[in-house]
Amino acid sequence: MTPMNFLTKLLLVLAILCFAGCYKYQESSQPAEAGPEDESAGVDQNRPAEGQEQAGAQVTDASPAVNRNNRKPSDVQNAKQVHQRGAASVNPRNKPISEQQVSVADYSDLAFAIPPRALYQPYQHPPTDRENYQSFEENSVKSVAETPVSTFSIDVDTAAYSNIRRMLTREGRLPPRDSVKLEEMINYFSYLYELPESKQQPFSVSVEMAPAPWNPKHQLLQVGLKGFEPELAVRPAANLTFLVDVSGSMQSADKLELVKKSLRLLVNQLNSRDHIALVVYAGAAGMVLDATSGDQKAKILGAIDSLQAGGSTNGGAGIRLAYRLAQQHFKPEGINRVIIASDGDMNVGTVNIEQLKDLVATKREQGVALSTLGFGGGNYNYTLMEQLADVGNGNAAYIDTLREAQKVLVQQMQSTLLTIAKDVKIQIEFNPGVVVEYRLLGYENRLLNREDFRNDKVDAGEIGAGHTVTALYELVLAGSEATMIPALRYGEQAENSAQQRENEIAYVRLRYKQPGADQSVEFSTAVLRDQQSADLSAASDNLRFASAVAGFGQLLRGGKYTGQWSYDEALQLARNAKGEDLHGYRAELVSLVELAKSLSISQGG
Repeated sequence: MTPMNFLTKLLLVLAILCFAGCYKYQESSQPAEAGPEDESAGVDQNRPAEGQEQAGAQVTDASPAVNRNNRKPSDVQNAKQVHQRGAASVNPRNKPISEQQVSVADYSDLAFAIPPRALYQPYQHPPTDRENYQSFEENSVKSVAETPVSTFSIDVDTAAYSNIRRMLTREGRLPPRDSVKLEEMINYFSYLYELPESKQQPFSVSVEMAPAPWNPKHQLLQVGLKGFEPELAVRPAANLTFLVDVSGSMQSADKLELVKKSLRLLVNQLNSRDHIALVVYAGAAGMVLDATSGDQKAKILGAIDSLQAGGSTNGGAGIRLAYRLAQQHFKPEGINRVIIASDGDMNVGTVNIEQLKDLVATKREQGVALSTLGFGGGNYNYTLMEQLADVGNGNAAYIDTLREAQKVLVQQMQSTLLTIAKDVKIQIEFNPGVVVEYRLLGYENRLLNREDFRNDKVDAGEIGAGHTVTALYELVLAGSEATMIPALRYGEQAENSAQQRENEIAYVRLRYKQPGADQSVEFSTAVLRDQQSADLSAASDNLRFASAVAGFGQLLRGGKYTGQWSYDEALQLARNAKGEDLHGYRAELVSLVELAKSLSISQGG
């Protein structure tokens, strides 16, 4: 055999072997088709479903190591196609699974395209926290010699407390400082103040004083209001328009689904004299239900159950439509109110807060109030929800659980819906012969100028039927060595009139309007020394529990004025002052303080 013939035969044999090997590889790489009878046989139920294909594609595109080995874009595209074929054949029933259950073996076909690190760490969008809280500084210490008068509007909002509870219990984190509002935490709870005798003077005033728990050298002055509560049978007829956010941001169990369950609770409390309308808004606004009698519950509940989320959020258009319906069915002697249920995340349409507030203020003057119910987290816009309710003569609540919906919409339905006094203002003049310094706890965005007190054009807060409102002042009395502001070298001495009234610590003035009235009514009361307890343990449960809540809130904000006082002392005070706790809300506070203590340790607080 010549060398040329040998070489020719050798090349021929190599070509045949190469062709055979390629054919075998191609045949083995084809996915086997499963018959209907063995569809589930040998299938790993922990493999990725079809709905996860997009996530897999994101892994391939997003991983910085995809082209680490100089692979061409076509290789990556081929990997996507293999992934899609594999997902369909591996899990033909499209059963949902978690990414944590996916094994590397499931993605063996992708091993040449995706680095091992990406297989263990599938791409996830970074978490976003777009919650919106208005920044504010705590009220500072005031010298009575320089500023003897303190004026503010009352506030019955409670959203801050339940929102803090959501962050502590559901998310396991301490709340951001600006989300903690002392007045809303204190006013979340009811207190056993003296009851008003009639709606002619729609609320009573109670005052008490005792040493401050975080500084026994200071005194804590409590001013408590209790609203008149008529019998449920005599409640005026209600014209309610539910304005529900059904945008894409509401698509979770703690948002739209909880909204629907919450509104069902309220609907079940209404009767044939009441009327309910339902408006939704997403990219556009629409009417789901025109005003319907409260006894047609099946129709109303069916409309609520039909709500589904999707789209962007055009809140301005929704509010306008809701007001239009509310005015069409206006009840001159009844309750006329728009109730917004939303996370407050408005991103299209009229979203300028000042424009929305102007609209709400205009409708308020026409007799239609507005309240807000906040839902969900991650994008909760507390600032917007609170401001709209304040301008709308309503209140802002936050619903984190169905239990909270029961509290706001069933147990406190009259407080939520029926206003008994509007534009309620408090002004306290401290006796400079007795009090040296003071500090108002909370109400930072409710402060008024001294001259605003008797100006009936200045808007203030409302009290609902049966509401309790509490304000706490921390005082330093004359002769105490615990003052924080040095005395003025050339300051005037206290007037003789103040010295002659040495039994008076302060003088409290209150001003309010009856619903539907344009002129205010004013009355006043003095705070006397004999209303002061020598020791905190001798004070009422009202004052001791309110001081525990206030102390807890200050600790969450960093404890600027609480010295060495700690969560342990707040716990002890709250436990000993629970008093009557019919629904367990005070016991729940104790649990929250315990949790915050643990989180402050684990998070380095």
